[in-house]
Amino acid sequence: MKKYEFTVEEIQHEGITLKRIRRLNDGKLGGFIQTEENLSHDGGCWVSETARVYGNAKVYGDAKVYGDAWVSETARVYGNAKVYGDAWVYGNAKVSGNARVYGNAKVYGDARISGNAEVKL
Repeated sequence: MKKYEFTVEEIQHEGITLKRIRRLNDGKLGGFIQTEENLSHDGGCWVSETARVYGNAKVYGDAKVYGDAWVSETARVYGNAKVYGDAWVYGNAKVSGNARVYGNAKVYGDARISGNAEVKL
């Protein structure tokens, strides 16, 4: 069952078209994703505010991406993880468990952030 739909609002980001999402159960606007592959329809995961998820990146489980955060390339954010503020998660990085990446932090390459870890800059 789908939990969100695309709105007509689009932005260009690094030459890629990202579309704003809207939650179906309450009409709340979310952030911007490139395709439905970026955000699972299962679980409580969500992308909100002006956050952007694109490329082959995936957000799933109960993870949240919000603020001005970016998740891209083949990065994964899952479990109860949160990426927010101006943080970037990209490359083949994975953020999971109850981990938090925020502020101006950048997590990339093959980095793994998990458990109750916090990464802030």
